[in-house]
Amino acid sequence: MLTPRLLALSRQVPRGARFADVGTDHARLPVWLLEQGVIEQAIATDLREGPLQRARQTAALHGLTERISFRLGDGLAPVRPEEADVIAIAGMGGETIASILETAAWTQEGEHTFLLQPMTSVPDLRLWLAGHGFSIQREELIREGETLYHTMQARPGPMSALSPGEAWAGRQYRGMDSPWRTEYLTLLLNRTSRALEGLRRSTKPGDAGRLEELTERYADLARMKEEWDKWQR
Repeated sequence: MLTPRLLALSRQVPRGARFADVGTDHARLPVWLLEQGVIEQAIATDLREGPLQRARQTAALHGLTERISFRLGDGLAPVRPEEADVIAIAGMGGETIASILETAAWTQEGEHTFLLQPMTSVPDLRLWLAGHGFSIQREELIREGETLYHTMQARPGPMSALSPGEAWAGRQYRGMDSPWRTEYLTLLLNRTSRALEGLRRSTKPGDAGRLEELTERYADLARMKEEWDKWQR
């Protein structure tokens, strides 16, 4: 059985997709998709031989070695554009994910769908995508243990500018199914409030600009929280 965050990724892979898993580690996601009949073949890549060997062991345990192509390499370097139409990049920081996409120029063209699950630097990844020819089609919040994870579905294409709050919380819309969003917006508001308190006490000249930035973010997050609460009534 997959963990909640990997299950969230699996739900966004359409049946019959040509699937690649970048940074596959144990290859649990492609093995699951193959066993469920969602895909027929998969590509599993990793930067290091150790994780790739673990991926081979997982596939062998499930009798799926012949249906997964295991490739050693950095990011998307081992994958040709025509080999996959759905590509998962998960289990790493947002800056690393952005670097992987930027290094493979073909990601900004064509019809590829990227399923991204950053462990850190989530706002940075959102802003990078918006500024580098990608459109975030949807987002999902997933709780695993005490942690909330983000899954982003992105495709090449134009995207309107993100507001200060949207860069941190992601876009929301009426009818959006997100059981953890109230908790997450509250968490972001509390974090921003504490940061503002510290900056207001600061005497460092350089903190003035940071104070203005956080004030705008807090106001926008508060607006989004009020909007979300109204939609839930």
